[in-house]
Amino acid sequence: MKVIFMKDVKGQGKKGQVKEVSEGYAANFLLPRGLVRPATDGNVKTLENQAAAEQRRKDNEKGDAQQLGKKLDELTLNMKAKAGEGGRLFGAITSKQIAETLSSTEGIVIDKRKIELSDPIRHLGVTEVVIKLHTEVKATLKVQVTEE
Repeated sequence: MKVIFMKDVKGQGKKGQVKEVSEGYAANFLLPRGLVRPATDGNVKTLENQAAAEQRRKDNEKGDAQQLGKKLDELTLNMKAKAGEGGRLFGAITSKQIAETLSSTEGIVIDKRKIELSDPIRHLGVTEVVIKLHTEVKATLKVQVTEE
């Protein structure tokens, strides 16, 4: 019996996969639990439509991330901090502070975990910070730290 898997079934198939399984296994185990649907023409067509809609949604997300990335590449974020001799900061500027400043001044909301900052910024000047907007899209934000 040809079926479409609605959920992952260990050892049998992944969600969205069309596969041939034995009649008894499908009728007694998979169908009653809602794990599969019979692979009729209508169900296959519905599966294809859902896959196409999911692909369009992913493409839109990537396009939005690329637009935001271009905006961030051109942007320089100004932050003030107290500093001592030699331009060394008292404390540090973290990814959380960068995200909050970006949100309050530019209106761009980015999760602090997407800001790839290996070590906090501890000196005055311009630092380039990489922001991961999408699995395939990264942007570089310039953060200029000036003395208060």
